[in-house]
Amino acid sequence: MPRMSPDEERTRQLRQHKQRQRDALRERILEVSRGIVRSEGLASLSMRKLADAIDYSPAALYLHFRSRGEIARALREEGNAQLRAAFAPHATLADPAARLRAMGRAYVEFSMAEPEMYRLMFMEPADAAGAADTAMLSVFADAFAALKAVAPLACAQALWANLHGIVALELTGATPPATPVAALVELSLDAWLAAGSGLAAGSGD
Repeated sequence: MPRMSPDEERTRQLRQHKQRQRDALRERILEVSRGIVRSEGLASLSMRKLADAIDYSPAALYLHFRSRGEIARALREEGNAQLRAAFAPHATLADPAARLRAMGRAYVEFSMAEPEMYRLMFMEPADAAGAADTAMLSVFADAFAALKAVAPLACAQALWANLHGIVALELTGATPPATPVAALVELSLDAWLAAGSGLAAGSGD
């Protein structure tokens, strides 16, 4: 490979420097956006508010994100990655029942720790924040398949809906105070696992 001339090397270094600046500004935009969403919710996020917070012009922001929706989608992808990371220690548990319990608890614990991020991921219209990540469905479905459920994916979707319902009731303040979220989760998981024999192929013969 031929050596670069001094001018070519300076040009290469200048490009790298500009790219690092662009990357740093993009991360700064996401960092501030994250803080706004976590403390005030997605409705409070705006390009003008972001520009004021990071002391840049709105035009500079548009070089990285064309709209508030693009920022919301980037944050949602981050949230999905965090949720997958929360599942990771449990996804390989050999006992499928223990796996379902651990992942169900991890899902709800994530939602309670990051309520506004959870709202963004699962309680905003898809056109506002992008499509939901369904990677966790396959992990739930694998556990149901190991329990010999007839329709593992449908069971995974139903369990997800069950857990999401508990979380949504809590986040909207509709859960009765006398019934803690953790208790509702355990009751739901108990019911799903107790019904395991009824979900198994041939169990009704």
